[in-house]
Amino acid sequence: MQIYVVGGAVRDEMLGLPVQDRDYVVVGASPAEMIKNGFRPVGRDFPVFLHPQTHEEYALARTERKTAPGYHGFTFHAAPDVTLEQDLQRRDLTINAMARDDAGRLIDPHHGAEDLSRGVLRHVSPAFAEDPVRILRVARFAARFGFTVAPETQALMVQMVQAGEVDALVAERVWQELAKGLMERTPSTLFAVLRDCGALARVLPQLDALYEESRAEEALTALDAVAEHRDPLDVRFAALLRVLEPEAVEALCAKLRAPAACRDLALLAARHANAIADAASLDTDELMSLLDGVDAWRRPERVTALMQAALAGIAGGDHVQRFLRGAHEAVLAVNAGAIARTCTTADEIKAAVAEARRAALDDYLKNVSK
Repeated sequence: MQIYVVGGAVRDEMLGLPVQDRDYVVVGASPAEMIKNGFRPVGRDFPVFLHPQTHEEYALARTERKTAPGYHGFTFHAAPDVTLEQDLQRRDLTINAMARDDAGRLIDPHHGAEDLSRGVLRHVSPAFAEDPVRILRVARFAARFGFTVAPETQALMVQMVQAGEVDALVAERVWQELAKGLMERTPSTLFAVLRDCGALARVLPQLDALYEESRAEEALTALDAVAEHRDPLDVRFAALLRVLEPEAVEALCAKLRAPAACRDLALLAARHANAIADAASLDTDELMSLLDGVDAWRRPERVTALMQAALAGIAGGDHVQRFLRGAHEAVLAVNAGAIARTCTTADEIKAAVAEARRAALDDYLKNVSK
């Protein structure tokens, strides 16, 4: 039995990045032997085991064969006679097809270290074309590292799109890769790579349409701005989609089966981004209407996230955000409970609270204008 560290851990270590997880490949062992040594089996599709002490994942070396369209259409073969080189051959990119043995020696049959030093994303073998998820992964790695896609890999991805491979991707897997890509250092690169190979029109047609309408730059500038600010996923998603019509946002979120928090914030941004950007020029009634529209009373914690998404990348956005935050704090200071105790009906309570909030907002605007 021989054990190797493989994939991302080797790559990130060579880049001087912190290693979050280590993946191990075991060569020359059977499932029975792994269990005998205290490893706990967890893999359903292929033999993966948890180390008895560290609980890290150890996978038996395996090969795979394409049996049907899409990314589910594979059969795997794991046996003691499968070599490390055969296991590395099935991996997506050369920078992910390196391994280290227990002595620290690098095993790099596909020259991943050279591609890593040059900042190139290159596929390992023609088998890359058998899994459409790999197109999304290439785009995500480009966004993470700022690497370029090798010309031959770019050509292969175009062929995959034209062959309809990406049409077999299910919503959950697209969202999974998109969510990871949105959290990368320069997430706009993800969409540039997908656009260049034609995949964006297949998996995210509403975003692809922005290029045709010359609105992509605004959306991607906003996205990179919130990424630079290290905002969370829902803010990044909303900043990207704020230029879309609400109907397009609903269609895209339904297609992706996006989580409710991401969907709701993106819809609010699409509906109210223009009003938020112009907030400093609104009068009392217009500001009240805006705060009502974003449910600022029941969901005050969401207002900050919405402002970040709506104002990202906009000149003077920080000033507008300070102004709107002050307005929001002014109306939140109104004690609705105390007002309710002075009224007898629900309609009276509603009217009295609204009037008190309007008065507070009026005072705020007068103080700001001084």
